[in-house]
Amino acid sequence: MSQNILSIAGTVAIVTGSTRGIGEAVAKRLAEAGASVVVSGRTESDGTEVVDSITSAGGTAKFIQTDMRTPDDIQALIETTVAEFGGLDILVNNAGFETDTAPDEVDIETWDAIIDTDLRAYWLAAKYAYPYLVESDYAAVVNVSSNHSLQTQPKKFPYNVVKAGIDNMTQSMAVAWGIDGIRVNSVNPGWTKVERITESLTDEELAYLDRVHPLGRIGNPEDVGNAVLYLVSELSGFVTGESLVVDGGRTSVLQDDLYLNDHGLSLDD
Repeated sequence: MSQNILSIAGTVAIVTGSTRGIGEAVAKRLAEAGASVVVSGRTESDGTEVVDSITSAGGTAKFIQTDMRTPDDIQALIETTVAEFGGLDILVNNAGFETDTAPDEVDIETWDAIIDTDLRAYWLAAKYAYPYLVESDYAAVVNVSSNHSLQTQPKKFPYNVVKAGIDNMTQSMAVAWGIDGIRVNSVNPGWTKVERITESLTDEELAYLDRVHPLGRIGNPEDVGNAVLYLVSELSGFVTGESLVVDGGRTSVLQDDLYLNDHGLSLDD
């Protein structure tokens, strides 16, 4: 595949929550493909480190400190980006967090915090970006969702609710803004080797997860970065309102023991 096909040179992109993990990988991938990238997050030192990594590799990046729970911060993120770079072409909504809680365990404060950060902020960022995206000849929004919008665990509430909402919001934006030339899609990662996962699971647990993925491993942040690049590139020029699952085939597995048995393996291998 020619690198030129995936080039987004000359575009301006914002990636929210890009000081680490998936967001960091997305920001770096878009910069590698030629975009001027705005890195955003709450921790300036982490954001500066990502920007330095991008610029040292020959890319263009700027950090804008943003609390996605604060509407004024979100609006300032958009307006500062436009003032700095002269426009906006790509918005990647990624900032968010989750808790290991069941529906009966969540308090109102936690509910509000997750809804505000993981859902309301996606809407507000896109809403404030809309007037500038309309002016772009290369407008694309990617909302980072999750495979939890399709299948979930008992204690991922209300993270799973939010992710299902993100996919529906993606469809709503796509049908509302397609006439303006703005494409809107979701990317839905599965198990991904970010710091939170590697620090909370043992080597044995990680090895088990690798075995029950048809492609033989869990994902890397770079896998998601590649998917986002596809969704903002000309290769996906006729794709909008879709949710792209990036999980190494995990969502297609009906039952772990049956999958392993059919391959002559067992849960204990």
